[in-house]
Amino acid sequence: MNDKNRKNLGIYLRQKRESLGADIPQFARFLGMRESQCSNAKIEDWENGLAEPSRRLMDFIDSIPDFRRAGKDKALFKFIDLFAGIGGVRIPFDELGGECVFTSEWDKFAQRTYAFNFGEIPHGDITKIGSHEIPSHDLLLAGFPCQAFSQAGLRRGFADTRGTLFFEVHRILAHHRPRAFLLENVKQLRGHDKGRTLQTILNVLRGDTSALLPDDIELSDEARDSLGNQLNYDVDYRVLSSNHFGVPQRRERIYIVGFEKSLVGKDGEGLATKILDSVSDNRAHTRLGDVLEEGSKIRERYTISDRLWEGHQRRLIKHRAKGNGFGFSLFNKESEYCNTISARYYKDGSEILIDQSHLGLNPRKLTPRECARIQGFPESFNLRAASDPQLYKQFGNSVSVPVIRAIAAEMVRALANGND
Repeated sequence: MNDKNRKNLGIYLRQKRESLGADIPQFARFLGMRESQCSNAKIEDWENGLAEPSRRLMDFIDSIPDFRRAGKDKALFKFIDLFAGIGGVRIPFDELGGECVFTSEWDKFAQRTYAFNFGEIPHGDITKIGSHEIPSHDLLLAGFPCQAFSQAGLRRGFADTRGTLFFEVHRILAHHRPRAFLLENVKQLRGHDKGRTLQTILNVLRGDTSALLPDDIELSDEARDSLGNQLNYDVDYRVLSSNHFGVPQRRERIYIVGFEKSLVGKDGEGLATKILDSVSDNRAHTRLGDVLEEGSKIRERYTISDRLWEGHQRRLIKHRAKGNGFGFSLFNKESEYCNTISARYYKDGSEILIDQSHLGLNPRKLTPRECARIQGFPESFNLRAASDPQLYKQFGNSVSVPVIRAIAAEMVRALANGND
């Protein structure tokens, strides 16, 4: 490549980086390069026309969509997106005129999918980001990690460092005092430790008690220092299922809504309850076939092997003999909805297999696009940033967008009424 072409390439690479709002170290991490001065210098050389990326990196950079960096001057509200995953919680709040002023997600593959869809690379580990580094905001959104409370995990709760990440939410709420928040977690949080874990969370959010944790439970320094800072929110929760909101997946999750008590005032007591009651009435008829893809290429790529299918059937027989309900689950076009997709779906697809016996074929797994659909993501959602296994993990860890949309509409309406 001659000097002129290399210079033009450098301009192109700088534009790609800046379109994501990334500095050079962020861009290096996003590309999967080692965090070092050497990596930073390499990108500087690319942008100055002194060197060029490998073909593999160049192909990935070419695939990054072009985003125009433009803030929302007339944003109706500002929000932050914590433990953001691939942005499922963000989508409805963007639609309603909000401006996302800060995002955090530690998984590098989820960061890529997020960047390909929102034009920004999320900040990393929230435990290493000071509350003062986060811009002020009206709404805090957080699908804080659920493995510590889930059936798939060990259900260790606050004894698990993933469970203590709730207290990172607490210290940010205590520092910024946003007007409202929305938290999402697995249904099992409701029954964890006989309900005591959830009650602790609610009490802390309401300001009925200070947060207390033994010294031997790992927390960031700022989160521990903030434990004594009491909050003051009107809070309630509900367990809602995604199939009631128009997507053919039964996915029950707990949603916790809170409004600053000084905002809602005496007449507004129970505002969180009213909002959750209103969305709890949602009911929708769904059909799995409405989201399934067709075609020989789909069948060829996603039909499971004879060996895997035989293993699934063998394990089902063993589980039935033991009297438990474990094993694969088979669905077809006429199924009203499927099971909950989990982050482990990439392993064998056992929780949701699509029947193809009418074609004389083994069952098949869902495609990543079908996973996006049963979670309610728009058809425009970009899936090119990650491999199929990573996409399965991402959608398995994500939220049901239509449920968030229903709650978001009520929350934003309440905030607007509070401004009147």
